[in-house]
Amino acid sequence: MRKGRERGCGLQSCSLQPRPWHLRATRPSRTYHGMIRLFSTLALVAALTAAAKPKTYPVARIKTPQGTILIYLDPRTPNHDSSFIALAKAHYWDTLTFNRVVHAFVIQGGCPDTPAGFKDSPYLLKPEFNDSLKHVYGAFGAGRDDNPQMLSAGCQFYIVTNPKGEARLDGKYTVYGKVIKGMDVVETIDAAKVDSTHKPLTPVTLKIDVMWFTAEQLKTYGVSVAS
Repeated sequence: MRKGRERGCGLQSCSLQPRPWHLRATRPSRTYHGMIRLFSTLALVAALTAAAKPKTYPVARIKTPQGTILIYLDPRTPNHDSSFIALAKAHYWDTLTFNRVVHAFVIQGGCPDTPAGFKDSPYLLKPEFNDSLKHVYGAFGAGRDDNPQMLSAGCQFYIVTNPKGEARLDGKYTVYGKVIKGMDVVETIDAAKVDSTHKPLTPVTLKIDVMWFTAEQLKTYGVSVAS
């Protein structure tokens, strides 16, 4: 039995045998620890930067031969806002005009009116009526035809030019913004000479994009961000 044990491998003697190299525990290098600290620092900096970056809000910029109009897009009408932003990014309106001008009522632009309704509107939008968004002077709204669901044409918009507003349109057409700069430009367009269909005799072309303002920047235009 003693000789057998000498030839065998008891628990103590086995524990003294070296482990195969691929099973040996290795100590992380200093380089490894340094990389971990670096990645952690970068992640923290990114998180702090994101937290410190102020929220911004979309402002439509409409360039015309008469000047530039800035329009605050109200966050309480997210679907109309998103639609406008997407079409602006696609340069949808760059070949279109303010095609309808009714003095002291509205100036209207985007896809032209036709007897059959709106021509080539890319889609229709469900109304987003809001009791706090009225057809006041300078209100920015979505045009539509006489469809019973009061769906907005994605391409058509208008600006109210009646100094007293157009309360009769409230709850019938979606208001989703307001002019914050350039009402003098709007008034110039409103005074344009038109034909029997209210189309300006001299085309009022459009170049539209979207800018992004912080709440502090909007305050300089008299805008308090809606919650």
